[in-house]
Amino acid sequence: MEIVVVGTGNVATHLAPALQRAGHVVHVVPSRGMVQLPHAELYVVAVKDDALPAVVAQMRRLASGPIVHTAGSVPASVADGVLYPMQTFSKARAVDFSSVHFFIEAATPALQDMLQAVAASVVGPGQVHRLDSEGRKRLHLAAVFACNFVNHCCTLAADVLRPAGVAFDVMLPLLDETVAKLHQMAPAQAQTGPAARHDQSVMQAHCQLLAKQPHMQHIYNMLSQSIENYTKNDQLRPD
Repeated sequence: MEIVVVGTGNVATHLAPALQRAGHVVHVVPSRGMVQLPHAELYVVAVKDDALPAVVAQMRRLASGPIVHTAGSVPASVADGVLYPMQTFSKARAVDFSSVHFFIEAATPALQDMLQAVAASVVGPGQVHRLDSEGRKRLHLAAVFACNFVNHCCTLAADVLRPAGVAFDVMLPLLDETVAKLHQMAPAQAQTGPAARHDQSVMQAHCQLLAKQPHMQHIYNMLSQSIENYTKNDQLRPD
C-alpha cells in the first residue's frame, strides 16, 4: 500500500521504517508547516495527543484517503480510526516490531479490514487486536503503570544509589529477572519485597533513609501500602 505517515516524533520515527520493511511505500511528512500531502491509500498521524484534532482537521482538506491516528488514549472519532502500536518508543533505540501488539479501531468495516491487513503485514495476524476506544483507554492506562511508572521508579532508584557511589547498572539483572518471571506467572504471584512480607522494621528503616527526601518517602509509603493492602485483601483484586 501507499501510506503517508504524518509526524517526526518517537512513534513516527519507528513506525514508518517498520511499514517500509513490510513492503509498503511510505512517505513521511512533518506535521508543522504542512501545506500539501502526497496521494496515498492511508494516512497515519503520529503526533502528540493534544495536537491531533488540529492536525487531522488540516489533513481533511489535503488527504485523498482515510486518516487514522496512533494514540492510545484519544478516541477513534478524532479521525477515521486508530492504528495503535503498544510499545515504548525512543528515537535513540531500535524497536523489534516482531513482538509488538497492534490495537485497531475503524469507522467502517472496509477501513477495519485495511488496518488489520496493514498491522498484520508488520507483526503477523496473531498480534493485531480489535479494541474500541474505551478499551484502549484502559490499555493505555495499564501501559502507564507497567512502563512509565516503572521507569520513573528506576530513575528514583538511581537517585537512591548515587550517594553510595553505586551505578544503576547493578539493578539490571534484578530488572531482567523481574520481567522474566512475568512471562511465567501473574504479577501478583511474582510480588516480593518487604511490603509483600509485611516487614515493618525494614520499611521503617527505608523511610529513615529517605527522611531528607519527603517526596520519595511519600512514594515509598504509598506503594508499600498498596502492596500490603493488595496482599492482605483479595477483594482488591479484579474478578
